[in-house]
Amino acid sequence: MGLIGHNGGPSVAPGESWRRHCWTAARAALLPTLPIEVLRSRVSRARDLGLDYKTYASVRAATGHDVVAFLFSSNALRIAPNRPTMAPDRAEKLARLTACQRLGLAQGLAPGLILAANAEVLDAAHPAPSPFASFRQSHAALRAALAHIPGDRVLLVGDTGLEREWCAAGRLAGYLPAERYFSAN
Repeated sequence: MGLIGHNGGPSVAPGESWRRHCWTAARAALLPTLPIEVLRSRVSRARDLGLDYKTYASVRAATGHDVVAFLFSSNALRIAPNRPTMAPDRAEKLARLTACQRLGLAQGLAPGLILAANAEVLDAAHPAPSPFASFRQSHAALRAALAHIPGDRVLLVGDTGLEREWCAAGRLAGYLPAERYFSAN
């Protein structure tokens, strides 16, 4: 019998190679082997979302769900009060996204201004949580932006460490740095 907190895995004492082998084999048997058709459809879905397969598969494995929406911070879209239209390369990437919602989070800007200037590539825009908002206030702002969409099916694309913290507040599927997302083909 193990101690409290022991997961029942093999001990690390010498001479325990058989138990280690059995434990490894049992863990491998738990992992599913996906049919090739499922893999092809997931690779295609990752391409439709503008993600590399490794990122898509890790989000899917962590949440158990497909990605149905993206939240883009105004920083990630390179939108500023004096320049409400996003950069052409970012607008092109968003225009290629299929079968998902594209939502903007306006930081220090009017959400209506962002949506009006980028209506062809954004489905909606909402106010972002304020920089010094409490966890509860951030959660409320993100839930208002997502409406009926479950948080664990939404990826946040941001540009700062503050935005990364919104993932926990909104119970989102994950965070992608803007440079990583927009540099991937």
